[in-house]
Amino acid sequence: TAWLTGCATTTPQRDYSAYRAANPRSILVLPPLNDSPEVQATVSVLSHATLPLAEAGYYVIPVTLMTETFRQNGMEMPADIHDIAPKKLHEIFAADTPLYIKVTRYGVSYKVIASEAVVTAQARLVDLRTGAELWQGRASASSEEGKSNSGGLAGMLIAALVNQVINSVTDASHPVAG
Repeated sequence: TAWLTGCATTTPQRDYSAYRAANPRSILVLPPLNDSPEVQATVSVLSHATLPLAEAGYYVIPVTLMTETFRQNGMEMPADIHDIAPKKLHEIFAADTPLYIKVTRYGVSYKVIASEAVVTAQARLVDLRTGAELWQGRASASSEEGKSNSGGLAGMLIAALVNQVINSVTDASHPVAG
């Protein structure tokens, strides 16, 4: 028992005091910055980002309203939108906090007899009244999570061929972004 507990590691505790003090109720999800080579990463991640927040009880500014407001004011590039001052975003949308997302990896990577769709993103929440950062995090998801490699070499080769054809025809990373 001493050996097992001696090897155990603890995860660092995050400080949520600023988040709790701000108590945000409405969130403006901004178009994600895209640091990946895939063009569709921004719209794919944006299309999945609002549902979990709304289901958690936050009022999420509708994506179409946000997009059209920026478009009507000549702001279509995510980098330009991320540079808008927090106080100005609060004036326009009256939201408590924006969600800044940066996609660092999006797409399918091919290996010898396998392929996997991977999406990695960083995000942060900022209080629009004070400009203070309330939360930040990073997450990654893969299409290969929870899959087992059974069926022998022939089965793996057939599965790799089928997956490669499917990944070439469709955007396999879109469901992973969710």
